[in-house]
Amino acid sequence: PNVHVMWARPGMGQDFIFIRLLEPHNHAEWFIESLMRLLERFKVAMYCQVGSMYDLVPHTRPLLVTGRASSKEATAKLDKLGMSSGNRGGYQGPTSITSLVSMQAGEMGMETMSLMVHLPQYTQFDDDYAGALRLMETLETFYDLPVDDSYGKKANEQMEQINTAVEKDPQIKATVEQLESTYDSRAKRRSARAGPRLSPEVERFLTEMEKRLGDS
Repeated sequence: PNVHVMWARPGMGQDFIFIRLLEPHNHAEWFIESLMRLLERFKVAMYCQVGSMYDLVPHTRPLLVTGRASSKEATAKLDKLGMSSGNRGGYQGPTSITSLVSMQAGEMGMETMSLMVHLPQYTQFDDDYAGALRLMETLETFYDLPVDDSYGKKANEQMEQINTAVEKDPQIKATVEQLESTYDSRAKRRSARAGPRLSPEVERFLTEMEKRLGDS
């Protein structure tokens, strides 16, 4: 009952079907099977999963978007934009039931792609406008879809709230500084396209932070 399906055709371009998916509490197999029938009914050529995940990243840097694609063309574009999930070294993010939709879509012969924006784990909003804006900008790159400019103002307002909260908490402020250092190191490696794994010190730091934030 919480699935929303919408259709659009921007200008004279291709057709789009937008499906809002939330994790089902039960009957996951039926859930996925019904989605497969929907995609097959409308002869969908490409399925793109768009979503977000919490990660050990700072709010003071551009939000990371990582992705994977089944076609060489889309994969090359992800690599060019520095969005390929392979660039993140040994880190393995969470998965979900909805990820199985991409797997089955690929088995049915559809081209598939996933785009995930990484949100700071210490800042959790019901509506994260910075994350939504980053995804819209990414989709504009791939599909020339419009960006809702109102999200920029809302994202700035949320940024001010986060900055105020961080300044009041020395522990979180120190954590943000460490995350900034790690983020900048990753950015240098992505620019150089060297692709090495994270250093043991950084891996230990990320593991410790994940445990601490998970217990808080």
